[in-house]
Amino acid sequence: MLKKVMICAMSALMMLTASPVHAQTNKTVYLTFDDGPSNNTMKVLNILDRYHVKGTFFVTGQQPRYFSYIKLMAKRGHAIGLHTYSHDYAKVYASAGAFNQDLNKIQNVVVKETGHKSYLVRFPGGTNNTVSRHYGYKIMTKLSNEMNAQGYNYIDWNAETGDATGRRFTPAQLAKNACVPMRNVVILMHDTSAKNNTVKALPSIIKYYKARGYTFKKVDRTTRCRFKPNN
Repeated sequence: MLKKVMICAMSALMMLTASPVHAQTNKTVYLTFDDGPSNNTMKVLNILDRYHVKGTFFVTGQQPRYFSYIKLMAKRGHAIGLHTYSHDYAKVYASAGAFNQDLNKIQNVVVKETGHKSYLVRFPGGTNNTVSRHYGYKIMTKLSNEMNAQGYNYIDWNAETGDATGRRFTPAQLAKNACVPMRNVVILMHDTSAKNNTVKALPSIIKYYKARGYTFKKVDRTTRCRFKPNN
């Protein structure tokens, strides 16, 4: 009997890991898009408008010619987060100072385009990425603590399309990967020029969660979905 209780307790703990925490009991889904803006951003924005849902865009500075889309994201009521300017692991994870400098650079772009600072952050590769350990000792632990101290809310995910794995998923496969029966879901997708299949999969993802009574929400400073730092 004691063994069964222990197993149940461990299972419950595993289910809570990297899950958004909110007081309400309704099912919630967050559509999040990394690495934009890109030439696919307008397509994503139009799909979100068509289905009357909001998303969260974690932007970078990789394609400056599309910076004006950041203003449009805000104008259409979506949340904007920071994903570093360069998205260069060796650069941003060299030290806490290097990360902050790069983060401030994309923050300046967001302020210029929207008139407001963002307090949402997604680390390149996520909080539990293993690549960063090659560039800075305990860097993810340091950065997660520092983001908290600076008032930022860093966000990971607990579901994903798999559009950044290197595998060539079809739109149907991407949608299937992202459609999971959890109460609170934070989906990782990517907004880059190469992610045409993600754009094609998005309507199916939205329809899946709408059909099951999910509320679509933007990430904000109270949303919690965090991995444990790997270093």
